[in-house]
Amino acid sequence: MDGRALIACVAVTAGLLAGCASGPGEIKKAEPPVFPPPPDEARFVFERSIYASGDVVTRDRNSLLRQTLTGESESGGEGVGKPYGVAVRQGKLYVADSVGGAVKVFDIPRGRYSTIGTGELRQPLGVDVDASGRVYVVDAGSKLVRVYDADGRSVAQIGGPEVFSRPAGIGVDSAGERVYVADAGGVDKPEEHRIRVFDARSGKHLFDFGKRGTAPGELNLPRDVTVAADGKLYVVDAGNFRIQVFDPQGKHLLTFGSVGRYFGNFARPRELALDAQGNVYVSDAAFGNFQIFDPEGRLLMFVGNRGERDEPARYMLPAGIAVDSDGRVYFADQYFRKIDVYRPASLKAGGGFASNSERAAK
Repeated sequence: MDGRALIACVAVTAGLLAGCASGPGEIKKAEPPVFPPPPDEARFVFERSIYASGDVVTRDRNSLLRQTLTGESESGGEGVGKPYGVAVRQGKLYVADSVGGAVKVFDIPRGRYSTIGTGELRQPLGVDVDASGRVYVVDAGSKLVRVYDADGRSVAQIGGPEVFSRPAGIGVDSAGERVYVADAGGVDKPEEHRIRVFDARSGKHLFDFGKRGTAPGELNLPRDVTVAADGKLYVVDAGNFRIQVFDPQGKHLLTFGSVGRYFGNFARPRELALDAQGNVYVSDAAFGNFQIFDPEGRLLMFVGNRGERDEPARYMLPAGIAVDSDGRVYFADQYFRKIDVYRPASLKAGGGFASNSERAAK
């Protein structure tokens, strides 16, 4: 299916229901939304929503029995106050809770839950993780980047109020060598609308690129930055309603997107992510969805719809987005305080990193 066909088919709302009940008194079972909807071939299937630790943590036999007898919801435990940035590595999901003052960690394959930075982080926004499991968190409240090891122990910090103006998004290369921070600057400081680059190990500032403006390579309120496998940098240039692509040294390569309300436009772009094929996923808080573009910036499709009720694939204030190496997409909504998970239609249910054999066995 080419990009034009996908654009045409995804205009249909994806709230799909099963055709009919099989007998009297049976309740019609809602089928999970798929994108694009029939009659086109599905590319993504809505899989689940994560609201709290109870959605992930493996339960013992006693708690399962209690759930059966009392009818209590499986969800519960510690929830997410206002999720902003998300990152994922092999099914381990990191959620920056901007009002909860911590990064909430949902280890889906192991059925575990933990937190990072509790009592230390003031307003975590952007979050990323490198191949070794190190976690990098933009703390907008203290205007610095805090670094944690794979076990959640604080190991370093980068920057501070004298270095950042309004840091928001962060990207780290997979080798954990360079950290890129999107600094949104201020009205009276045009030179501070930029991407700041640091040595990930030493925290040393290396260089910056970008300044406030509308020309190619210039930025206006940059919100997020992501590093591709080949080292290219993808930046959400939010104030200019576009995505810009740079080489690792900050040389401008490509721009796509513009302000508008049609397919391929942006209204309030927030964060972005890349999949293994180099496709670009961009969340938009005004549209209530994320759009998928190919590496050259051509629109392929969108997923999700704006809605005032919390339902699968409905959003009021989406923010962070991440794509795991198995192709699953994790999409945060601040208003409904959830992270929705989408599975590639080519990946069987329960496959990839989101499987939890330990939980299923109990």
